[in-house]
Amino acid sequence: MGRGKIEIKRIENTNNRQVTYSKRRNGIIKKAKEITVLCEAKVSLIIFASSGKMHEYCSPSTTLSDMLDGYQKASGRRLWDAKHENLSNEIDRIKKENDSMQVKLRHLKGEDINQLTHKELLIMEEALQNGLSSISAKQSEILRMVRKNDQILEEEHKQLQYALHQKEMGAIGGSGNMRGIHEEVYHQRERDNYEYQMPFGLRVQPMQPNLHERM
Repeated sequence: MGRGKIEIKRIENTNNRQVTYSKRRNGIIKKAKEITVLCEAKVSLIIFASSGKMHEYCSPSTTLSDMLDGYQKASGRRLWDAKHENLSNEIDRIKKENDSMQVKLRHLKGEDINQLTHKELLIMEEALQNGLSSISAKQSEILRMVRKNDQILEEEHKQLQYALHQKEMGAIGGSGNMRGIHEEVYHQRERDNYEYQMPFGLRVQPMQPNLHERM
């Protein structure tokens, strides 16, 4: 008894739909591999499930980018706009420049220079000498700045030492004057106390004129 014809419509049962998707997806990928081997065809296949999961296959003799470029040329359809093309070209240009700079850097380090010509070596030698001259000039400039800063710091240190010395001398002089004042006050008090304690008759009286002599 033959197999009945299946009606092509959406499978409502979730489990049955997932099982059918897995079987048919594997079958399509298998056919793509077979036609690649049997007929030397270039095949690129991309499948997205309803969940968003992607499955892909591309013939080993090509890449997806080459397949898309070939499709674009053969069909005349633009798969991306000019902005994206310019961006892709700019990325390729930057990659090439980076590769070239990496080669030049290795040459400057003395690596992979066996294949360079005499003229290329002369150009590299001149570039290195110019670089050394610039480095030496920069080092001299930095040394001059360091020495100048050292001189400024030394002058500031001397000024601070002088100011501190003057302050200390002023403090010593001020304390000496105050000490003299305190001593004078102390001696004056001693003299006053001594005169107060002496008998009245022995105290030194200020000189007064003799009234009997005037009479």
